[in-house]
Amino acid sequence: MSRINSWKWVPEQCDLNRVDPVRFLGLMRNGNIGFVGDSLNENFLVSFLCVLRVADAGAKKWKRKGAWSGAYFPKFNVTVAYHRAVLLAKYEWRYDKFPKEMPLVFSEGGKPIHPPLEMLDGFKVVLENMVAHIEKVFPKRMLKFWRLQSPRHFHGGDRNQNGSCLFDEPLEELQLDLWFDPSNNGVNKEARQLNRLIGSALKGTSIRTLDLTHMSEFRADAHPAIWLGKRDAVSIWGQDCMHWCLPGIPDTWVDILTQLIGYSLESG
Repeated sequence: MSRINSWKWVPEQCDLNRVDPVRFLGLMRNGNIGFVGDSLNENFLVSFLCVLRVADAGAKKWKRKGAWSGAYFPKFNVTVAYHRAVLLAKYEWRYDKFPKEMPLVFSEGGKPIHPPLEMLDGFKVVLENMVAHIEKVFPKRMLKFWRLQSPRHFHGGDRNQNGSCLFDEPLEELQLDLWFDPSNNGVNKEARQLNRLIGSALKGTSIRTLDLTHMSEFRADAHPAIWLGKRDAVSIWGQDCMHWCLPGIPDTWVDILTQLIGYSLESG
């Protein structure tokens, strides 16, 4: 486990320094930061709060109705909030959770779309509607980032097929396409597939992409795997090759996000 943090992401042709929590919160003074998403964004949030907490000894938990959790930094009057939203659209299970015979039914304007859409086509429709809603509701001057997919590293089968990720070193660059290129039809192909659709949906909008996928693809070694912290968890849910250990990869995500925010604020 200790080897996880012996690696550092070094981008080409630019420097990626560790975030300075005092300087960053100073830039954000009297502002708010919001995370919206599923447990992977919660993974991101926990790292974010741990990094920033050292800048304000008076930092405390924050909770509001309709939000999941967060923190308040009184020294800077900055609130970091998290709203848990596991899906991009309202849903209703009409059949089994993962239907094999029945198609998924996508609706628009309260009416089912005919003919029924395949999964990726339905995802595209949901994306387009979600992006349009964000553009309508939130002002263009507000900084908005859409985090691209966090890659999974299931080896030898999917999460429900005894897939595992007991690695002690990152993948080599030459291995990445074998793992993640959709043309190879592997169990981890979804990240790149969905990223293409997300990128297309965001073109011409005020929403910026936060592309953390490629750098994270290398880190097959950085998942909780069998170290889930709960008795019999692996036998019930299988290995966790989706979320990330902390400290770990999300700390580098924080460095990238805070640099992008800081650059945007300083450049106006």
